[in-house]
Amino acid sequence: MLKVGDQSLQTRGILEASGQLKDLPYKIEWFNFPAAQPLGEALNAGAVDVGGLGDAPLVFALAAGARVRAVAATRSNPLDLAIVVGAHSPLNDAASLRGKRIATTRGSIGHYLALAALKKANVPLTDVSFVFLAPADAKAALASGSVDAWSVWDPYTALGEARDHDRIIANGVGLSEGLSYQVATERAIADKRPQLADFLRRVAIGQRWALSHPDEVAAMQSKVTGLPTDVLKTVYQRGQVHPVAIDDSVVAAQQRTADTYEAANVIRAHLDVRTSFDRSFALP
Repeated sequence: MLKVGDQSLQTRGILEASGQLKDLPYKIEWFNFPAAQPLGEALNAGAVDVGGLGDAPLVFALAAGARVRAVAATRSNPLDLAIVVGAHSPLNDAASLRGKRIATTRGSIGHYLALAALKKANVPLTDVSFVFLAPADAKAALASGSVDAWSVWDPYTALGEARDHDRIIANGVGLSEGLSYQVATERAIADKRPQLADFLRRVAIGQRWALSHPDEVAAMQSKVTGLPTDVLKTVYQRGQVHPVAIDDSVVAAQQRTADTYEAANVIRAHLDVRTSFDRSFALP
């Protein structure tokens, strides 16, 4: 049995659509999470063996003492990461966030984007107020006007654009490394290595397949999640998630992400990320 954590059922949707869940020589128990923070907590508690985390949430989990390693990596187009405002908001860029309330999930890639965008716009963190909420609560807060902006990721970004005409005032291009990982517990790496290696191989094959089959992936994930097919197609087309080897450039990029969190006091101590990778699982 391999216990797999997923966010918005994205990994499961790709594996289902690409046929990679057929003829499994072991069982998978799926656990779905609305965001990376609770998934990271589940990994830390040993409640799941492996799960997908973005680069920033991995830093947050490691800083909390999670005994985990990144065992596979992907890059995506950071258009899938955005700061959004309501359709009729007067805000139009990161500089206009001065004096405003920004919702995001603490330790998430959305949190990271907000920090990076504000720094680029020369807006001190003391000039904004962060409101840390789970995605569903953040969306409600944006809709009610109790926050001015929401720093978030797909599928929430695409859903807000389609359903509520939310506007993007900043995205991750030039700010985010676009890295995400499959992250496994040290115990799973030691005790379930054959199953873990097979699962990672299937995920990489499925991700490559999904690049040229966005319609099929969107249709399958819509059945699993109930989200609109057109929204999910947007997610896959603009994200362009693809597997990459964990090499020195990936480790260096992850260190930059950790250093950004340290500078913003999101984590309290310096984190050397080099020991948080296991490069022994080769790409297929």
